[in-house]
Amino acid sequence: MTNLPNPAAILSEAMGCLQRGDPQTAARTLEAGMQRFPQEPELPLNLSLARRMLGDLAGALQAVDQALALDPYFFMALLSKGALLEAAGHPRLAARAYKDAITIAPPDDRLAPGARQALARARSVVQANAEAMAAHLRTATAAARARHPDADMARMDEALSIVSGLSKPYPQEALFLTVPRLPPIPFLDRSHFPWLAGLENATDMIRDELQAALSQSWALFDPYIDRRPGEPVNQWAKLNHSRDWSTMHLWRDGVRNEPACAQCPKTAALLDELPLARQVGFGPTAMFSVLQPHTHIPPHTGSTNARLICHLPLIVPPKCLYRVGFERREWKLGEAFVFDDTIEHEAFNNSDEVRVVLIFDVWNPLLTPAERDVVTALSLAVRDYNVAG
Repeated sequence: MTNLPNPAAILSEAMGCLQRGDPQTAARTLEAGMQRFPQEPELPLNLSLARRMLGDLAGALQAVDQALALDPYFFMALLSKGALLEAAGHPRLAARAYKDAITIAPPDDRLAPGARQALARARSVVQANAEAMAAHLRTATAAARARHPDADMARMDEALSIVSGLSKPYPQEALFLTVPRLPPIPFLDRSHFPWLAGLENATDMIRDELQAALSQSWALFDPYIDRRPGEPVNQWAKLNHSRDWSTMHLWRDGVRNEPACAQCPKTAALLDELPLARQVGFGPTAMFSVLQPHTHIPPHTGSTNARLICHLPLIVPPKCLYRVGFERREWKLGEAFVFDDTIEHEAFNNSDEVRVVLIFDVWNPLLTPAERDVVTALSLAVRDYNVAG
């Protein structure tokens, strides 16, 4: 056993012993191999397996730690350590090891069936531990919360979810232009937008014009996702060129859509009175967004945090949900809200009817007029530089 020529031969010999039900001989073979090849992490990993088969969990953990000392990013060793800790009755420690394994795991389709099954188990243990930790934290902080019954605890709810591992932080991820030092607030307070009440008061008028457009001018609605041939579709494959998500633009990238505005003249006039994000070549954009039954808009982010997005729900059946970062909301007829679309967001129509929302962009209220002017100039300069090749 001690004269086998290389680690591969030692591993082959040891695995043969394990398959024959002889973990004792396998362990001796691997221990001898580790003396000759002390830098080979596969040897202590398989020694861990042999010791576990012998019922020696402590020895198995010692061996897997030896493997990880040689290679801290050894995926299978991390999975094995999690399984051993779980078997030893240490679910929280197991979850930590499993979480490290999940972080460096290759794609599932590149794993052998056994490893894929072990990874699925790891994910379930990590999720269960996160839920248990969140429950503990809610109980432990209940008294502190009770001391402030009128306080808004939305940020603390999200902090608890992040620290327990139930969710992740959601930063701004602008696709085009990031203005630094603007806070990543998913849904902004209404006090920033005193015109929202007037917009909401016009809901019936806007909805009437929308319904007429849906019945008379469906040709003015186009698929929102319209990727050119050869352009990556990524998460948009299902919705690309699909009318499951259709829009009628009243304004698009700063250009007024005259046929659509003629179809909805009162809505167009109202938009003209609102403080839209007017940028030559970029804004405003305003549209009716139609989401067909049982359609999901996958997670994505917008182009810049210099402007924000307003939604006015017009046709909202039950079971229509919207998520921005950590926070989920149901659209409610005639209740507008403004959010930062550079934070990951997605939409669900889980009903049997269409959902329609009026969407338009407004300036981020934390930008000064001077900054807005420079943002417009900067955006045009970036576009012109890229177009020039």
